[in-house]
Amino acid sequence: MTDYARQYRDLRGRVIDLVRDLDDAQVNAVAPATPEWRIRDIVAHLTGVCADVLAGNLGGVATDDWTGKQVTDRRDVPFDELLKEWEEKGTAIEAAMPDFPPIAAGQMVTDSVTHEQDIRGALDTPGGRDSDALDGAFRWGAMVLDGSEPLRLESEAGTANVGEGEPVATVRTSRFELVRSYTGRRSLDQMRGYDWEGDPRPERLVLAIFTPRETPLVE
Repeated sequence: MTDYARQYRDLRGRVIDLVRDLDDAQVNAVAPATPEWRIRDIVAHLTGVCADVLAGNLGGVATDDWTGKQVTDRRDVPFDELLKEWEEKGTAIEAAMPDFPPIAAGQMVTDSVTHEQDIRGALDTPGGRDSDALDGAFRWGAMVLDGSEPLRLESEAGTANVGEGEPVATVRTSRFELVRSYTGRRSLDQMRGYDWEGDPRPERLVLAIFTPRETPLVE
């Protein structure tokens, strides 16, 4: 069984170490992958997810309104206090996560992986690409992608199948690229440019709640 709690704990510590000593300009830098959010807004969202899950505030979970309120409620909170809240709420989440349904725990890790990379893009500081959390996101996404047309995903980390039955196509690229594709951080043209066997189906690499970017994002 995937240890999502450990993956999340390691990721949270890694991101907090990354952002703890940022100056004001860096904290307010806009992430290219999320042009409506600054780094502090992304951290506010990550913190707010923990707070809302612990409080049972799951109405509209994962919608723009739900995530947007997490950001606006913390817009004026000093950044160091925001990190303290994430440490407090995140620690409680990690203790509770083994009791979460695996589909929910995997979604939380995948969201956090996505936003770690969004922050790293804003700072031009690559990292976390060989983490257990990114591998967890890769495998979780393969389980929940639309499998009505079965696909085979091949990366340096191994193979994962989407859907049941004989794959209609195989895509070969890095695990990192596939995880970024899941959450709409790649354009259809970028995904079409991966190594495909069979007719490319880039739209099948995107989770249902996301849409692909209109313009390329190279990281």
